[in-house]
Amino acid sequence: MKKLFKYLKDYTKECILAPLFKLLEASFELFIPLVIASIVDKGISNQDTGYILKMGGILVILAIVGLVSAVTAQFFAARAAVGFAAKLRSALFGHIQGLSYTNLDKAGTSTLITRMTSDINQVQSGVNMVLRLFLRSPIIVFGAMIMAFTIDVKSALIFVVAIPLLAIVVFGVMLVTIPLYRKVQSSLDKVLGITRENLTGVRVIRAFHREAEEQEKFGDLNDTLVDLQNFVGKISAVMNPVTYVIVNGAIVLLIYTGAVQVNVGNLTQGEVVAIINYMSQILVELVKLANLIVTVTKAMACADRVAAVFEIENEVNTPAEKFISEGAEIPFLAFQNVSLKYAGAGEETLNNISFRVKKGETIGVIGGTGCGKTSLVNLIAGFYKATKGGVFVNGVDIKELPEEEIGALVGIVPQKAVLFKGTIRSNLQWGNPDATDEQLWEAITLAQAKEVVEGKDGQLDAHVAQNGKNLSGGQRQRLTIARALVKKPEILILDDSASALDYATDAKLRAALKTIEDTTTTFIVSQRASTIRHADQIIVLDDGEMAGIGTHEELLQSCEVYQEIYYSQYPKEGGAANE
Repeated sequence: MKKLFKYLKDYTKECILAPLFKLLEASFELFIPLVIASIVDKGISNQDTGYILKMGGILVILAIVGLVSAVTAQFFAARAAVGFAAKLRSALFGHIQGLSYTNLDKAGTSTLITRMTSDINQVQSGVNMVLRLFLRSPIIVFGAMIMAFTIDVKSALIFVVAIPLLAIVVFGVMLVTIPLYRKVQSSLDKVLGITRENLTGVRVIRAFHREAEEQEKFGDLNDTLVDLQNFVGKISAVMNPVTYVIVNGAIVLLIYTGAVQVNVGNLTQGEVVAIINYMSQILVELVKLANLIVTVTKAMACADRVAAVFEIENEVNTPAEKFISEGAEIPFLAFQNVSLKYAGAGEETLNNISFRVKKGETIGVIGGTGCGKTSLVNLIAGFYKATKGGVFVNGVDIKELPEEEIGALVGIVPQKAVLFKGTIRSNLQWGNPDATDEQLWEAITLAQAKEVVEGKDGQLDAHVAQNGKNLSGGQRQRLTIARALVKKPEILILDDSASALDYATDAKLRAALKTIEDTTTTFIVSQRASTIRHADQIIVLDDGEMAGIGTHEELLQSCEVYQEIYYSQYPKEGGAANE
């Protein structure tokens, strides 16, 4: 929690004024029992209506001043809490955006969402409650005890016994519930995780008729969360009845002691009423304090979880590799004995990959499912760092390049076509915020998406739903390709991004990409041999290792893995070739 206080620095004034106004409200509230005692002893006993009305007016004034103080305190507390939460959420979002793919994989999407939303909301509530009550409740409790001592020492000794007992109950419950609330939030992570998974994969679940199994799985996790919340809720709920028992027991003793003192003439009836009122004030404040403790307990558990995300730091880059030149000319892009092992993985995903690429070349990457094709191009985009060897651009290890420079250099179209809520224009301008309509249409035409955009109402300003749900798979893929082309990158990576396109559209796309080859080096990852057949070089991967590299004709002669892939897709050609 302490690590998050820096986000309250801009609200120092509010953090001071809110408790002070609550303190002012509490001070006026402590005078009320004395005024009531005076009304009983002087006004009612002497049947002095004028005095009763006068003291009643004072009570009204105290109530109005207290109300204004309370509203003002609430205003400052809410402003500080909401502002603090906004800054914290913004900082957390920025930190998450800066995390490497490895750390995002480790943390998990569901827990990051929970910490960005539910946890920060709990912290916000905790800050609000603390600013309102952390001074008010103790002042009322101890102030009421001190005021009781000014009336009668013997009766006030009951306060001295009751308050420590109440403190033991309150803080005892807090110590027990703090770790339990952490477990509740962790269980909430799991529920959010399976909810997200089910909503994302709802079509697959229905296609395989797995609704019942998924509902059962969700029910189990939800029941676990409910049981845990009920358990910690029962412990927290013990606080109120126990405090009521202690305080009401103290009130019974006060009434007995007061009656005896009134009988012997040491106390007036009004003073007994005042002492009982002070005990009632303590009861009310301790109930508030109990709720404050519960809220703060949740907030502290959630704050620790939020702070834990800030503690996640990107791994330190391994020392940059030295480029080993095999000639006077340095290649535009080179892999030098590259290996990649994901965090927590048992084996390397890529092993000892080496090749060189000239500027403007088209490189095809092909291989069986799970052979490491996407991992290879992710290294070029800088999403992951090579665990061995180096990836070099113009002879410089990519580990030494700033993220901004890599981002400007590389345009990538991922396997899953992702579009954001907005318009076609706003999505395409992710590649270049300053792109003109002419540049957008040029990229759209190259990506074979012209007919898609022209067929929409508003064309470039046509609405795009979240994740592009109002577009077909092929339309999404073509628009994501256009988005990358708008950027005019030096390296264009198409990671199986034409899988939803028909062969004719795919062929037109490849022909269009040929026109930009002089300025752009293109990597095409595909399962289709036809898509990469005319590439300048084709890299064949097999179980993380490079099984071959060369042109289509060369690989048909020398690479068994490529032959197997190609002839599985073109059996007739394969039969003719074999003859």
